Amino acid sequence: MINLGGRKSDMVLLDENGIRCDGRKVNETRKVMIKAGVLKNASGSAYIEFGGNKILAGVFGPRDVHPKHMSNPDTGILRVRYHMEPFSVGERKNPAPSRREIEISKVIKEALEPAVMLEKFPRTAVDVYLEILQADGGTRCAALDAASVALADAGIPMRDLVCACASGKAGDALILDVNNEEDQAGQADMPIGYMPNLGKITLLQLDGVLTPDEFNKCIELGVEGCKKVYEIQKNALREKYFSKGD
Repeated sequence: MINLGGRKSDMVLLDENGIRCDGRKVNETRKVMIKAGVLKNASGSAYIEFGGNKILAGVFGPRDVHPKHMSNPDTGILRVRYHMEPFSVGERKNPAPSRREIEISKVIKEALEPAVMLEKFPRTAVDVYLEILQADGGTRCAALDAASVALADAGIPMRDLVCACASGKAGDALILDVNNEEDQAGQADMPIGYMPNLGKITLLQLDGVLTPDEFNKCIELGVEGCKKVYEIQKNALREKYFSKGD
């Protein structure tokens, strides 16, 4: 019997054959689809479906900062707003920004900053808006993936794309790409943001308990997942800018 967000369930997170509750193996990600340039009025945009997550990202800028005192004469500033729609979860969510949304906005902003060359745009702001249309575990990673593609689509110079994927622990096994059930009833969840070309981690959080050995293996597993997502991100940009007939 496992606890899923306050309700009891007989769901088995990992069976004796190493198959998870949604039919995946421990080292498999969910299906990922990314499309770049989906919003006409934004400077850059992207839509991602990561398992059951559906997220829209819009980028505006570089543009003037209001109020003016918030601008930096030496570099641009990055502003990120992560927002869950009231209909994105099973029970209607209050549309006002929650503490969790404010925290995730800050986390995504800090994960993107090492990649974006803001010093080229002093006294300006780049705004990233992330709308969670449907949530199914791992929204911060999926939102970070979409934000990265949207920034590239906006033509903002970047050192590398930031790709993200969560690893974790459920049913006493280390798993890749934690879904909603595993997030609620599993033993650990570790979102990782990674820049593959530079080999740098820009986001690392851990909710749960892991041994030092499990911690290192979890990072390796998460980075492998990030690299898979990285290829999908690059393909989304290739499809928009280099597809036949354009």
